[in-house]
Amino acid sequence: MKVVLQRVSSAEVTVDGRSVGAIGTGFVLLVGFKASDGEVEATWIADKIVGLRIFSDAEGKMNRSLNDVEGELLVVSQFTLYGDVRKGRRPSFIDAAPPEIAISLYDNFVAFLSERAPGRVETGEFGAAMDVELVNQGPVTILLER
Repeated sequence: MKVVLQRVSSAEVTVDGRSVGAIGTGFVLLVGFKASDGEVEATWIADKIVGLRIFSDAEGKMNRSLNDVEGELLVVSQFTLYGDVRKGRRPSFIDAAPPEIAISLYDNFVAFLSERAPGRVETGEFGAAMDVELVNQGPVTILLER
């Protein structure tokens, strides 16, 4: 399981010009799964995300967590995180979980986050062509993998 986490002051995901999810201060999570991923990986990453201390405190140090700032989450499925470009010019997605497996993994991951996160958990639309607009604060971008 891979997650690209971006700390944001705002973010929105649209499909065909219609907003399907939007947040204020928090994290945008671009999430990809392998077929072998399961509850162990998803709960570990969900706990890690909520507890990461990457928001600034009064002294400007990254010392506050999502819980501390009552932040929100925007979770966007992105199988292309498993694109392998070592050979040729076209990425291979053989390591990415197929949709029939990834949908369940994604839904469970969103549920785990909803149980742990202090604020709203918004999502994109699984399998849709989405436009993601965000203001990366910092910028802070972290890759989590399990």
